[in-house]
Amino acid sequence: MELAESEMTMTRLLQHRFALSRRHLFQFAGAAVAGGFALTLDERPALAQAVFSDYPFQLGVAAGDPAADGFVIWTRLAPRPLERDRGMPAQAVEVAWEVASDVGFKTILQSGKAFARPELGHSVHVEVAGLTPATVHYYRFFAGREESARGRVRTLPAATAAVSSARFGIAGCQHFEQGSYIAHRKLSEESLDFIFFYGDYIYEGRSARTRNAAGGPFENPRQHVGDEIYSLDDYRRRYSQYRMDPDLQAAHASTGWFVVWDDHETDNNWAADLDQDGTSPALFNLRRQAAAQAYYEFMPLRLTSLPVGPSMQIFRRATFGDLMSLQFLDTRQYRSDQPCGDKWGACGELDRPEAEMMGLRQEKWLYEGLSASKARWNVLAQQVMVMDLDRDPGPQYAANIDSWGGYRTPRARLLKALRDRRVANPIILTGDEHQNYAGQVFLDSANPEGPPIAAEFVTTSISSGGDGMDQRPDMVKIQAANPALKFNNAQRGFAVCEVTPDRWETSFKVMDRITDRGGTLKTRAKATVAAGSSIIAIS
Repeated sequence: MELAESEMTMTRLLQHRFALSRRHLFQFAGAAVAGGFALTLDERPALAQAVFSDYPFQLGVAAGDPAADGFVIWTRLAPRPLERDRGMPAQAVEVAWEVASDVGFKTILQSGKAFARPELGHSVHVEVAGLTPATVHYYRFFAGREESARGRVRTLPAATAAVSSARFGIAGCQHFEQGSYIAHRKLSEESLDFIFFYGDYIYEGRSARTRNAAGGPFENPRQHVGDEIYSLDDYRRRYSQYRMDPDLQAAHASTGWFVVWDDHETDNNWAADLDQDGTSPALFNLRRQAAAQAYYEFMPLRLTSLPVGPSMQIFRRATFGDLMSLQFLDTRQYRSDQPCGDKWGACGELDRPEAEMMGLRQEKWLYEGLSASKARWNVLAQQVMVMDLDRDPGPQYAANIDSWGGYRTPRARLLKALRDRRVANPIILTGDEHQNYAGQVFLDSANPEGPPIAAEFVTTSISSGGDGMDQRPDMVKIQAANPALKFNNAQRGFAVCEVTPDRWETSFKVMDRITDRGGTLKTRAKATVAAGSSIIAIS
């Protein structure tokens, strides 16, 4: 990761971004009145007095993008999270923060003040720097007399440090309506260096209250507030509903997160400036702009990811000492439209020479970084499956068109780059499928030549798809027809990766049910790769 900006630098950047001079920064003023705020009416904008009608930290705290010397800490003031104004005035509010070496905050390492601004929905992103590498830190916020929950985050090892082990989690696809977040509570108990969240933090639509499944109609365990979301206010309310969940808050408070988006943070299966409903690009970009702003507001991201119109910089890199180099990719914002009418199957468009998945600028950045890497393991942390599974166990071939299987030309470029540049021990981490997979990646799995180029681990959903089952009947046949696929499971849960210089192990941890919070967790399988080989062993 690049070095974090100091808070003073961040303030100057925000001033420039919003065309503010120092004299226009709000000053604390006004007297509190019961149940709200009293604002001064002089010629200068004034900060609202920090007295709240309800607890302002109802959306919890989070830390993100950890680096060797620091991280981002996040919160959002929202006394009434689901209301249009969130119970906040249309003015800035001062928020104090502290970072300590102990959970009791006896030793304060850094502290400061930030502005929760209405332009960003009163969210706060503080970039903390100057800390010790590979060290656990604790953080909290204050607004007026109110104190937030306390969060835990670990700085990464120094880039040149010799590192003997890492332990991190993978999660994503958390459809609020389809189950509890008990898997997040279990994830929060794992004592991890960090969590990679691969996308689908929210879902943009609204399901019918009852849905059909194999056992007949059933009622959603929970229901979204509102209908399908389009405006900034819509997206803010949807994120707030998700963020109010105490199990999700526990997972955020347990360790630092690296977040990337997939499709549902904006719209199902979107690609660049195209949705799947025939909306004009100009209009869809308005929706993208609202979605991007809300995503930034609710995620612990650095200022470098602040959106510009509908665009947002989220591909980035982190180094975990000499053990791992992690490339966090964006496979939505720069891709060309899905082929074959975005229908699973096959057509003559799978090999389109002009197809793009990451865009040429991101590809160049990725290949240059991989070529320069000295790390033992090189990780591609991204959204959609790279394995070219044949989804039809019969005589025909079928691809998941929204995955890399629908983009064969850029897929071939990626895999040839890993092979020809002799990238050390490539590992691909993926989500999207609402199932667990462990498989070996070839240029053409139907006609494999030589050893596999990479190992890929696909992590199931937190809640999307409901309770699930050990293995779907169709996947039993698909796995039999795809020798490169070594493991498959269709329950909900998360993955934990334990990495040493000699060994990579991914544990698939699954819940027996998520329709309520009484489900139990077990390790369904462990997939292991030895350094120097992409061959997967399952235990």
